[in-house]
Amino acid sequence: MSQQTAAITKIVVRERDRLRSFIRHRVRLEEDADDILQDVFQQLVTSFETIESIERVGAWLFQVARNKIIDRARRGRVDTVTVSSPVEGEDLQLIDILPDPATTRKYPHLREVIFEALEEALLELPDNQREVFVMHEFDGLSFNDIAARTGDGVNTLLARKRYAVIHLRDALNDLYEDLLASESE
Repeated sequence: MSQQTAAITKIVVRERDRLRSFIRHRVRLEEDADDILQDVFQQLVTSFETIESIERVGAWLFQVARNKIIDRARRGRVDTVTVSSPVEGEDLQLIDILPDPATTRKYPHLREVIFEALEEALLELPDNQREVFVMHEFDGLSFNDIAARTGDGVNTLLARKRYAVIHLRDALNDLYEDLLASESE
C-alpha cells in the first residue's frame, strides 16, 4: 500500500462517521446521504495531492460535503432537511436557513420564488459585497482564500459579508413573512 493510499484510508476511517452524520442531518433520504458521502471521498482521492494541509483535510471534507449537498439540491436530485441550528462549531450556511422543501405543498414554486428573490436581492448589493457573499456562501471559499484572490484584508471581507447579509435579510424578510403566513393557512 502506498503512503498516499494509507493516508487516504486513515482520513476516511477517521472522518467517515462524523461526515456521514453531517450529511444525513441535511438530506432527507439515507441513499442520498450515502451517494454524497461517496462523492466526497471520491473527490478526496482525486484531489488529495492538491490539498494544501493534511491537518485541514477535515474542514475541507465538510466544505466539499456542503457544496455537494447544495449542488444536488439545485439540480433537484436531493431533498434537503432544514436544520434548526448548525452543528456545533460550524458557521451557519445558506442551505441551513432555506425552508424545507418537503414540508410545503408548493415546493417547486416556493423554491423558485426564494431563489429568484435571492438573486434580485444579490443584484441590489454593491459589487464588492455581492462578490464576497457569493464566494463564501456559494463557492464555499474561506475568507482567507477570498483574501488571497481579491487582495483585500480578511476584516474588510468580513465587514462586506456582514453588510451583504443584513441587506439580504432585510430584502427577503417580507417574502419569508408571506411564506410563513401562507404555510399557516
